[in-house]
Amino acid sequence: MSDRERTPVVRLAPAKLNLTLAVVGRRTDGFHALHSVMVPLALADRLSLARAAGGHDSLHVVGAAGRPAPDPAAYGSVLAGIEEARSVVGRGAETFALAARLEKHIPVAAGLAGGSSDAAAAIDGALEAWGAEVGAEERHRAAAAAGSDVPFFLAGGAALVEGRGERVTALRGIAGEAPGVLLVTPSAPLSTRDAFAAFDADPAAAPANQGSTRLSSEHLAAELGQGYPPMRSADFLRRAGVLAVANDLANAADVVLPGLRGLRRALTRLLGVPIGLSGSGPTLWALYPALGAAEEAAGRVREEARLGLLDSPGAGPPFVAATTIAATIDAATIDAATPEREP
Repeated sequence: MSDRERTPVVRLAPAKLNLTLAVVGRRTDGFHALHSVMVPLALADRLSLARAAGGHDSLHVVGAAGRPAPDPAAYGSVLAGIEEARSVVGRGAETFALAARLEKHIPVAAGLAGGSSDAAAAIDGALEAWGAEVGAEERHRAAAAAGSDVPFFLAGGAALVEGRGERVTALRGIAGEAPGVLLVTPSAPLSTRDAFAAFDADPAAAPANQGSTRLSSEHLAAELGQGYPPMRSADFLRRAGVLAVANDLANAADVVLPGLRGLRRALTRLLGVPIGLSGSGPTLWALYPALGAAEEAAGRVREEARLGLLDSPGAGPPFVAATTIAATIDAATIDAATPEREP
């Protein structure tokens, strides 16, 4: 066994945040067509891969701080990612069995795409472990086969995601200090499938502002794209109120998970800032100028929950975390590259 095969390949699998989520139609394959601006977060799972002793891929999952993770069957996306990577490798590499160890920090079924990110990390890590030379098209094919959100994580930063998730356009991100993000995830999971089913069937789940959601999403994608000057962090934060309501699945999530709307209102009263929903939920988010401010807000939410003053769906307290958006551009670099305007 070579040194490369003995040394584990390690990948971080970041959570994602939907800054916008517009449902723009229904596809012939049964999936919904989306227009969504997504960003990766610093909150991440940690995946390590090494050659397995036997002939089959294996997965061992632990929770944060080494605690056992519940229901390891929920993390099959890692093994699926390895298998999809194997399917695009040509004859030039030996795709030996891999032993995977996943340190799980992202809540499951939370609208943060933790499973999809794990799959993307597994694809990339497996290809490195095998020493396989695979082009961008083959990587994208493996990611799309592994799941709808998986291709987003190949962009490595902010991106516009369209179709069912297979069309990904990289965006430049935000200039300056990384905005802080507060995440509050109820202990009751919410299935994406159930949210879309409610969106289709229940009148109460229909978005009140569906047309404006798409406009907000298109506008943000343009501002973060190549046609505009880079968006400064302060300008981005001023859009928090607009972004917090730019999710067409918010009403559906409220229908599927009773109590989620009440939690959102409680957080708005407690924190005095706009509260948004990531993906199909149930994770709620708030934006702050920096990590420190998000950590202070997280402390307030945890204390409110500890005192029994915060009603949250589920049998236990909510998961509360402070993190940052991991799609930022150094402001000094932007300033140096931007010519001064004449007075």
